[in-house]
Amino acid sequence: MTEKQRVNMGKQHPANYKALLALSTAVTETTTAAGLDPLLVELVKIRTSQINGCAFCLKMHTRDALKKGEDPDRIAVLPAWEETGYFSETDRAALRLAESITRVPEGHVSDEDYNAAAAVLSADQVSAVAWLATVMNAFNRVATTSRYPVNGN
Repeated sequence: MTEKQRVNMGKQHPANYKALLALSTAVTETTTAAGLDPLLVELVKIRTSQINGCAFCLKMHTRDALKKGEDPDRIAVLPAWEETGYFSETDRAALRLAESITRVPEGHVSDEDYNAAAAVLSADQVSAVAWLATVMNAFNRVATTSRYPVNGN
């Protein structure tokens, strides 16, 4: 049996994809207004994409992070961020919250994870990270469902 080619959701319903892009732009503005470091924003995008196994978004956001000056070592150890000294208290709070939001099927966003983030991040930053994780999860689902191609170039 041959596999049926996947529908590219973005091309099939471009108005929906355009709305997701507009939401992403608004979320980026929110992260900036909340005072989140642009490198942390990229790390949250990468970590969310790692959890979801989205190769397309991983390639794109890793490249974006490197262009913005992110340390390749921090990207390399990102899956084990809790075990390293590479990440600030703010980084850790944001990554923990983003992971909890991404892993919602495993038990929702626990009070422990939320409170740990809220102890370090302002209300604006908590909300900005939550929106960032939400939009990245949406993009990851579009890319993985559509099987966006990832090549070696």
